[in-house]
Amino acid sequence: MTNTHSRTGRVDAGDSSPMMGNYGPQPRMFVKGSGAELWDRDGNRHLDFLCGLAVTSLGHAHPAVTEAISAQAAKLTHVSNLFANEHQAPVAETINRLIDAGPGRVLFQNSGAESIEAAIKLARKYQGRGRHVTVSALRSFHGRTLAALAATGQPEKHEPFQPLPEGFRHVVWNDPDELERALGPEVGAVLLEPIQGEGGVNTADDSYLLAVRQMCDDRGILLIFDEIQTGFARTGRWFGFQHSGVKPDIVTFAKAVANGMPVGGVWARDDVAAAFRPGDHGSTYAGQPLALAAARATLDALIAMDAPAVVSKKSLNLRALLDDLPGVDHVRGRGLLLAAELTPEALGGRKGAEIALACLDRGLVVNGVTPTALRLAPPFIITDAELAEGVAIIGEVLEDH
Repeated sequence: MTNTHSRTGRVDAGDSSPMMGNYGPQPRMFVKGSGAELWDRDGNRHLDFLCGLAVTSLGHAHPAVTEAISAQAAKLTHVSNLFANEHQAPVAETINRLIDAGPGRVLFQNSGAESIEAAIKLARKYQGRGRHVTVSALRSFHGRTLAALAATGQPEKHEPFQPLPEGFRHVVWNDPDELERALGPEVGAVLLEPIQGEGGVNTADDSYLLAVRQMCDDRGILLIFDEIQTGFARTGRWFGFQHSGVKPDIVTFAKAVANGMPVGGVWARDDVAAAFRPGDHGSTYAGQPLALAAARATLDALIAMDAPAVVSKKSLNLRALLDDLPGVDHVRGRGLLLAAELTPEALGGRKGAEIALACLDRGLVVNGVTPTALRLAPPFIITDAELAEGVAIIGEVLEDH
């Protein structure tokens, strides 16, 4: 059953706090979650089709992850990277196996942006002076720290923070000829998302990624895949690049690896990883036992459920529901990272963000990823009935204008 929620669950001007305004208005305060459901502070139920931006793939309050965090918190939370902890090696070994791109090593971080920073530093250290330029795609998104922002191919996000760090170049997405023209002798790395998440859920052609791999091989350039949003079965394979058969030199990851705990990281093939020596990079909290206990439990649960197979099956169902929905022009993406492009008639002069807010008022969390599209990234444990309920809410909103 769908329902129209009262406005009392919203966060309004009376809920003032000394928070900076960089996130803009926050329309709900959620206080509890279970599986694919969220409840706001007034008890209103919502279906979660966004997973905290593709993070909580196992749903909210997953029992195994909750138990792992609780048990670890009662035992040991932090010792710094001056010392090892019991979860580092098992988690790194699992990620190395899932990436399946040859022998490699893992460096843990706390977030996606930090993982991008570490990958850029690693590429520069490996390539040496004079090969410091990283080429990425227009409409890409790699993070909001200064180097990650410089790599992000969205010039409108750059302007308030100029001058940005040097050594970054952007080319048209999915265009191998333009990329080839940009690969001068100063280029040391190419950084690409297999699917541009924040850019609108734009999927790279497999032929494009194969061409990029060949260009990098011919020139001794490192190929970095940003799998922060696409990793850990979100696309129906363990990592998005695996659909193309291309093998990377470096992979960045975060988001879903620990189902909501702050874990990110970098995987690199052995010879590239060896470029980092003691003191080249570090982080006080990265890879600490509490966060990695959650990552270990999350990865175990994803493997046990055969997450790629589950995602592939549920994706077919979700796509079929969306394809049958009046007002949806087409669906793009892979697995459970999809965008529903809306027709002008269904939009009725509204923007994607307004459609998303109207869905929220009816009990569905989605995201207006572009002015004309909704992003859907539901948890892998979602039921067919919940998928149908969520799509029905979108249909109601599209009809109501």
